[in-house]
Amino acid sequence: MKTQFSKLNYSSETFKDKLLRLIRRSLEDDKAQDIIVINLKKKANFTDYLVIASGTSQRQVASMAQHLREKLKNVGLANVPIEGSKQNDWVLIDGGDVVINIFRPEIREFYNLEKMWNGELIDSVESGENNIELS
Repeated sequence: MKTQFSKLNYSSETFKDKLLRLIRRSLEDDKAQDIIVINLKKKANFTDYLVIASGTSQRQVASMAQHLREKLKNVGLANVPIEGSKQNDWVLIDGGDVVINIFRPEIREFYNLEKMWNGELIDSVESGENNIELS
C-alpha cells in the first residue's frame, strides 16, 4: 500500500481522498460501528475532515487506534499523535488534514461531536468534480 501513496503531495485532495478511504477501510476491518465523516473545510482551521467511529469496548478502541496508526505510518504519516490511549474511552488520532475520534458508545453519546460540529456529513469524498466512494 505504501507505493500507492508514496508519490503524492500530502496536502493534495487526491491524497486526502485516499487517506479517508484508508481510514474508513481500517475502521471497517476492525468492526467499528457508526462510522461518519464530517467535512470541516469551511468550519475549522485545524483539519479538513473529522472521522468519528465507535468501538464496543476499551480493548477494541485501543486496537482500532493502534491498527490505524500503523496504517498511517505505512503511507508516510510517521509520528501520528494519539491522545486518550490510557483509558481508551475516547481516542483521538491526529492525522493532520483528517482527525479521527474513536469512542465507546456511551462516551460518544455524552460528547456528541456530531451535534457540536454540525458539519456536512459525507458518504463520499469530493475530488474536483468527481466523488470517490469511501466504502
